[in-house]
Amino acid sequence: MSEQKSWTLKSIAKELGISNATVSNAFNRPDQLSKKRREEILESCQKLGYSGPNKAAQSLRKGQSNIVALVLPDSVEYMISDPVASDFVKGVSSVLEKSNVNLLLFSGASENINAVSDFVDGFICYGSPRNPNLVEQLRTTAKKVVTADFDIDRKASVGIDNEQAAYDISKLAIKSKNDDIAILGLRLLDSNLTCRVYELPDDEGTPSIAHKRLAGYQKAIKEHGAELRNDRIWNIPKSSHEVALIAAREALSSTPRPNVILCMSDLIALAVLQEISAMGLNVPNDIRVVGFDGIDEASRSTPPLTTVHQNSEEKGNMAAELFINRATNAVVIPYHIEIGHTVNSN
Repeated sequence: MSEQKSWTLKSIAKELGISNATVSNAFNRPDQLSKKRREEILESCQKLGYSGPNKAAQSLRKGQSNIVALVLPDSVEYMISDPVASDFVKGVSSVLEKSNVNLLLFSGASENINAVSDFVDGFICYGSPRNPNLVEQLRTTAKKVVTADFDIDRKASVGIDNEQAAYDISKLAIKSKNDDIAILGLRLLDSNLTCRVYELPDDEGTPSIAHKRLAGYQKAIKEHGAELRNDRIWNIPKSSHEVALIAAREALSSTPRPNVILCMSDLIALAVLQEISAMGLNVPNDIRVVGFDGIDEASRSTPPLTTVHQNSEEKGNMAAELFINRATNAVVIPYHIEIGHTVNSN
């Protein structure tokens, strides 16, 4: 037999002195050969360094790759470090693996889905991509698309009622019209800056998760007759402890200091709790704090955080099932409020 080289099905069949169909059957249709004959062919192929017919070419011929691209809202590096996103990915992958479908993580900061479109069966889009150009590409692609926490008129979607959840949690935190309230928002602006938000951009199409949560907060504030000062909303570009600390310190050093802080993620809320403790203040007597997501760290914080709990793994399961079943319906999954010790019980 000849030395190792780049083999094709045709060349390996010629080398072994058998037909192309026999090689193909050994890899793809074992019932067509005796066990002994198949093992002999596979062993010879292994010695020569041939691992089987080209999968990419097979996928193109079949029109199916058994690969789904998961479009993340931000870079892959950032998202895999976020506990909420990690749970969602876990939920998606657990369902897809049972159907022998592979998962490709795709950065929401990428320039174009065309880089992978030819090699995947479709897309699961988790939240609004950092690059807004991807939104229109996902809206118009002929491939199957399922969205989570995001809607691009592709019908198949899954999420919670973010506005209602934000309203429910803020109703627990706000006690009177005299409360001084701050909102630490997550990606309210298309900006990498941690800054105050004095004016929100006009929503085009469906509001983002952050804007839905903001609407829920504002509804609860209005019902209490309280006032939200125009300099008391912050934009935090990503849900990370270090970035959230910047906004937390600025909010807590404001005059007058807020006594209610509504946070759009638990990671932001945990940064606020750390800063409050460093200032020697008491939660909830001096400042009441609520989060959003229900991550494990929230229940272990000191004091335990009052937050909206959404099951991100279940959401991932549902997104994958919608994709596999080629569903066209929107699914709203339940949430509940985790009552911690960061708001007064009365």
